[in-house]
Amino acid sequence: MMQRFWNDDGGVIITVELVLIATILGIGLIVGLTAVRDAVNSEFADIAQSINNIDQSYSYSSVTGLSSSTSGSVNLDLPDFCDTGNSSSASSNSACVEVSGALGADTGK
Repeated sequence: MMQRFWNDDGGVIITVELVLIATILGIGLIVGLTAVRDAVNSEFADIAQSINNIDQSYSYSSVTGLSSSTSGSVNLDLPDFCDTGNSSSASSNSACVEVSGALGADTGK
């Protein structure tokens, strides 16, 4: 019985084909997931840049009506400690997070 099982070659071709198909699918999956990873990183960088560019400043001048009036108001969005261009010590602080480089560029890391 064992000798007959050892000499049986009926499933060899099917096994080789399945290994080839699995290899091609694995390589395609790796390439596809790499493209998804790069797209997600690019979107996160876009979101970080848009959050960085939020400006909450507003102002309005005084308004005078028939029997009432309001004075103007101003709110300035001043740079925080880690905002770009604040001071030279902000870039050397390890608590600040900086996103740099071209979007979608691979840094090789």
